[in-house]
Amino acid sequence: MNKDDLYPYMTECAAEAARVARGVPAARLADPTLPHSRLRSSGGTPTPDWDVRALVNHWVLYTSHGLEHRALRKQLPEELTARDFTADPDWAEAYAAQLDRAVAAWADPAVWEGEVDLGMGTMPAPELASMIIKETAVHGWDVAAATGQEFHVSEGAARLVLDVVVTHGDLYRQYDGFADPVPVPDDAPVFERALAASGRDPRLAGAVRD
Repeated sequence: MNKDDLYPYMTECAAEAARVARGVPAARLADPTLPHSRLRSSGGTPTPDWDVRALVNHWVLYTSHGLEHRALRKQLPEELTARDFTADPDWAEAYAAQLDRAVAAWADPAVWEGEVDLGMGTMPAPELASMIIKETAVHGWDVAAATGQEFHVSEGAARLVLDVVVTHGDLYRQYDGFADPVPVPDDAPVFERALAASGRDPRLAGAVRD
């Protein structure tokens, strides 16, 4: 895929992420996440006590700041990786503004050319962009599900997310980013199939919906 294929979905998922972020009540930041949303720390140790705040910080860091830094071919500074973005009462608006900057950085066709240095190897820019779009949507769903909301994607965006999850599923599971796939009907909506393939059970979202 190239910029013409992916950029509309990047823009779409960023807008939906901003909408969901604005719908997260401050009182829900201490709530637990759904089991499949409890990732592992960068050191590989389990983090079963992840709350919505920790999930939001991960989401904000990698899908807005990380997205822009990848476009600029820069590594994330330690100051950002250690920041509690939710300490700012207006964190959702700040996230939306950062998403806009990140998406704008990817508007340059030159950004989509060549490889991106990940610090432990390189990856073609379009492939990396597709993975960050997946992160935006899947973790957006995690946040939405934990706070009584829904995360909406178009059929095309859902198919992209499913393709990324299937293509890179083994890699994510190697680093404990995904759990084992959850069975869902073959005729389930595409986004639900993508969530299930990443180890998330779409049916659990209804249990926490207001």
